[in-house]
Amino acid sequence: MKDLKKKLARRVLPRVFVLFIDMLILAFSVFTILLLWNSHAAVDIPLNELLVVFPTLLFFNIVFFIFFKTFSGVLRFSSIGDLSKIVYSLTFGYTITYLFVKLLALSGSSLQFKLPLFFLIYTLNVVLMVLSRIVVKEAFDLLTDQPRESLNVFVYGARVPSIRIAKSLKGSSDFNFKVKGFISHEESMIGKNVLGVEVYGTDDYLFKVLKRKDIKKIIVPPYKLEEMKNSQLLDRFLDISISLMTTMPLSEWSGDKFTKDQIKDIEIEDLLPRKQINIDMHGIAANLQGKRVMITGAAGSIGSEIARQVAAFNPYCLTLIDQAETPLHSLRLEIKSKWRDVKAHAILADIANASRLEKIFIEAKPDYIYHAAAYKHVPMMEENVSEAIQTNIQGTKNLADLAVKYNATKFVMISTDKAVNPTNVMGCSKRISEIYVQALDRQIKDKKTGSVQFITTRFGNVLGSNGSVIPLFKEQIKNGGPVTVTHPDIIRYFMTIPEACQLVLEAGSMGEGGEIFIFDMGEPVKILDLVKRMIRLSGVQNKIEIEFCGLRNGEKLYEELLNCAEHTKPTYNDKIMVANVREYEYESINKDITELIVNSFSYDDMANVAAMKAIVPEFKSVNSPFERVDVGNRVRC
Repeated sequence: MKDLKKKLARRVLPRVFVLFIDMLILAFSVFTILLLWNSHAAVDIPLNELLVVFPTLLFFNIVFFIFFKTFSGVLRFSSIGDLSKIVYSLTFGYTITYLFVKLLALSGSSLQFKLPLFFLIYTLNVVLMVLSRIVVKEAFDLLTDQPRESLNVFVYGARVPSIRIAKSLKGSSDFNFKVKGFISHEESMIGKNVLGVEVYGTDDYLFKVLKRKDIKKIIVPPYKLEEMKNSQLLDRFLDISISLMTTMPLSEWSGDKFTKDQIKDIEIEDLLPRKQINIDMHGIAANLQGKRVMITGAAGSIGSEIARQVAAFNPYCLTLIDQAETPLHSLRLEIKSKWRDVKAHAILADIANASRLEKIFIEAKPDYIYHAAAYKHVPMMEENVSEAIQTNIQGTKNLADLAVKYNATKFVMISTDKAVNPTNVMGCSKRISEIYVQALDRQIKDKKTGSVQFITTRFGNVLGSNGSVIPLFKEQIKNGGPVTVTHPDIIRYFMTIPEACQLVLEAGSMGEGGEIFIFDMGEPVKILDLVKRMIRLSGVQNKIEIEFCGLRNGEKLYEELLNCAEHTKPTYNDKIMVANVREYEYESINKDITELIVNSFSYDDMANVAAMKAIVPEFKSVNSPFERVDVGNRVRC
């Protein structure tokens, strides 16, 4: 039996053979109807008329079979589109033949082939050819399909996108889903039958039906995701271990159906309370088109997404800098594949190496610089203070100084909410970098020694970025737990990678130099609530434990986007604001930072952190051995 299934799966009928079968079906239709006609009608159809009409009918139908390619598909994979081609082909073939017969009648021939006779033959021919495809498809599925238990599902919504999903599931053998009903908020739809199943409301009766019909999954069209994540239904579905799935937007489907790789489980990222971000794409395109763009940290989550988005604006060239060889190589291949006209140069370099960077600047001559390279993991930087100083601070200083020297147009630095009232080395290193580029911007404007505009952007945690908590939680859930959370009250702001990068590009476009832009990160999310929802989404909430492991060195319960002495002013984009921050005098801060960098090579962590605290007085260590070098009390609002 297995050998038979393999043979059937491999064998495909030749096209000529399929065409021959269709011709036989046509002939069978003609002679069957004529036999019935002659046995019941008052007037028989003479043989000489048949010898004229049948070849004509055969000829014109073969022409349209070839034109519509009705025989070119694989019969066992016939779709609605293939069946439609049969109907179109036969309609044209019979219509042209009938018109030809009418012309013969006008020329004096007394033919007995009337319209009712043609219609009967046409109808039988259509039915038999359509049935031939359906019978072959069903027979193949019956012989080759492995027996598998179907999974009962509901579809959320009862409008066109939801119905198209249900139709695709019903007409495909790729899925083992059986649509048992629809869910709708619309009173006019509740109780109606769609595709043979009922539309249910969102009241308590729905949940009785879900239990009775043993529903395991609910499929939510993309246009309904926003409604779902703001609905109380979401938690009720998760409470009874019903998992949620969604598909790609209809515009991205392969024809009338979606494929296995276009349907996925709904992830926690899809359900976070985020509002739509609107970006001035034309303004960004006008700034970047035809420009030389440099991106540091290009192999990272943020840097690589900035590279993709910039590539779409047709820059003159991209200079991609990173130390991570494999992901940088992968990014270069991706850009060459998707944006063939964009020149992308991947360069392995350490931004702390000033001489190496200068060589790159001489050759690249960048107009725009997006500086995303940095060490970002808080606990790691608490244990590697000198590396934080040399990469995050010295690397930024090297790039900023070279941007002035080689007349770049704009320098956009990616910072973090951890730079506000920093409690750890990483956050303070980013704050010092902010201070330097802002002071340098003011210096070159006052002294008229350069034209480059220095712009800083701050935002919080990025969903799915390398090393972020959500991939870690997913892995822990996949492995059966426990899921480790540092503290039951810890909260964080979250933003998706594309959102963050879009806002970076627009901030860079609107900035005039010296600004620190902060982004509207939406509502902060309690990490414990996030984990609980992720566990419930996995459908194994009763099997996964949550453990609290305590705050890590330098970690605080909540992040701030502004410190207490700062306030903001709006921009034309309500998602982007400008922070008014304390300004530093360039000569003094340049001296302090230069000393900090030089002393970092002594690798005396306590002395280096003390120097950082002297530059940023609001830096007060939390849950860290560096608390002993804190001086005075924390600046309070």
